Amino acid sequence: MVSLLRRSHDSPGAASAAASVRTLAVLLQAGAAPLRAWRHLADSGDLIAQSVVARCDGGLPLTEAIEAEGGAWGDVAAAWDVASTVGAPLAEMLRSLAETMQDAASAADDVRIALAEPAGTARLLLWMPLAGLLLGFALGFDTVGVLLGNPIGIGCLIAGLLLVLGARVWTRRLLRRAQPDPGSPGMHADLMAVALSGGASISRSLRIVEDASSHDRLHSGRTAQVLELSRAAGVPAGELLRAAAAQERHDARVTGRMRAAKLSSQLLVPLGVCTLPAFLLLGVAPLILSVLTSTPLPI
Repeated sequence: MVSLLRRSHDSPGAASAAASVRTLAVLLQAGAAPLRAWRHLADSGDLIAQSVVARCDGGLPLTEAIEAEGGAWGDVAAAWDVASTVGAPLAEMLRSLAETMQDAASAADDVRIALAEPAGTARLLLWMPLAGLLLGFALGFDTVGVLLGNPIGIGCLIAGLLLVLGARVWTRRLLRRAQPDPGSPGMHADLMAVALSGGASISRSLRIVEDASSHDRLHSGRTAQVLELSRAAGVPAGELLRAAAAQERHDARVTGRMRAAKLSSQLLVPLGVCTLPAFLLLGVAPLILSVLTSTPLPI
């Protein structure tokens, strides 16, 4: 179950990617060509940059080489693709993207920390039936023999194991539903702001963003509403889009914390329905059966 927390939103990877993107922005600002900047980053020991450069040397286009890293690098590839298409300054775009990625990583950290306690509690409670069984054995009762050699004990064993399995599956589903949504919140709006900063029209910017190399990871969110507000108010959409992206990340952080808070109470359901009955069947029932079978009947 803890592995779900590690896989859900790779915030340490996103934070590391943000640092690399920030370094690339500095190199590009200093006048290095895009691929040359990646080579400098690779020479500094950055493993991701080394992989990207190796793919480029193998004939893969730069954006595809970046996207192949997956995770947060899919957003970097999309932003790089959009900026290159519209001619927006890459260094400025990467600086803004690094801040976006760092903010998203911080939000993911908040959710991961909030989920850690209920996930640990759920994992601990799943060991209760086994603890009850071992307790009876430690007290000197042949609970294992009763479970394996007594028809009633065998029934308790089968039912208890099924309940433990059900509790595990149920708990994993609850944990999975509490995970943050994939992708970086607000990225669609950020990419639209990048496209517009390069001088592209709104309609062309929308097409470019939708055709970005990792567009399947993007969600339009509030972009359409912001563009409509910009048109109605007659104000530039760039800053409005960046504000909307920041708000989406804030909303994602709050939503994640709310999910984690609800998870603590939701985990009580499989505890009462599956874990506690399994504890009775595997821990208490064998103990009682062992006492009954070991006590001679009065003549």
